[in-house]
Amino acid sequence: MPLDESGAIVAVGDVAGQAEQAIANLVTALRAAGAGLTDVVKTTVYVASHRQEDLLAAWGVISAAFADHDAPSTLLGVAALGYRDQLVEVEAVAAIR
Repeated sequence: MPLDESGAIVAVGDVAGQAEQAIANLVTALRAAGAGLTDVVKTTVYVASHRQEDLLAAWGVISAAFADHDAPSTLLGVAALGYRDQLVEVEAVAAIR
């Protein structure tokens, strides 16, 4: 989720900015579990938009973060997400080896 430490949505109106925060939060959560992005085996990326350019903006940030680790992923445009002003959500499944 694109939330800061206080639980507020960041980068309101900015798909790429929210994707960056969502990835930063994912890295933090994975680290707390003793894992990293290379342990992710699947992602689902939700973007609250019907515009392909918004989906591609989010995907550009996500794919850059994962670099050479090409885990299977689904990118979806949805009508709305759970928080007011939320545009991006990244769901990830990781397996620690």
